[in-house]
Amino acid sequence: MNPAKRLTGSALLALALLSVLWSGVAAAESTAERNQRLVERAFANWSAGRGSLFDDLLSPTVVWTIRGSGPAAGTYHGREDFLQRAVRPFAQRLVTPIVPRVEGIWAREDQVVVRWMGTATARDGAPYRNEYVWIFRMDGARATQVEAFLDLVPYQDVIDRIALADPLPAMPSAERQAP
Repeated sequence: MNPAKRLTGSALLALALLSVLWSGVAAAESTAERNQRLVERAFANWSAGRGSLFDDLLSPTVVWTIRGSGPAAGTYHGREDFLQRAVRPFAQRLVTPIVPRVEGIWAREDQVVVRWMGTATARDGAPYRNEYVWIFRMDGARATQVEAFLDLVPYQDVIDRIALADPLPAMPSAERQAP
């Protein structure tokens, strides 16, 4: 075979291989970027009092795990289970919704990590402040798994300190956000 033709064939093969590899990298980056934008938008809406991060971002079948020790730590199976057992009991003890202030959002492939600060006012007038790191595993436009890291002492303090005199009707999760 002619050396020039062999060189041209090799160059074309190398270009084709690079093209395939590059498109794979671009696809992974676009998935990570898309996931990051979804989470950024959900947090921006939450911070502005629009929508519900839990309704907007979580799959109905999400598996949400709160790491640490204490009554709230553990795994919740499904969005409704998480809202019923962790979010509502906490949110009903607040007079203001938690307002998030995002410190950073990072994405890689199907995972998005959010570090944020949350502040609210409890029913007894005391401030609530906490730091959170949530790790979302995304599938399409929904989080199917979440790992939550937070200081459970301030969370549990609100639960223990403020009794619910009258059970409140289940409020839409758009009204308040919590762990």
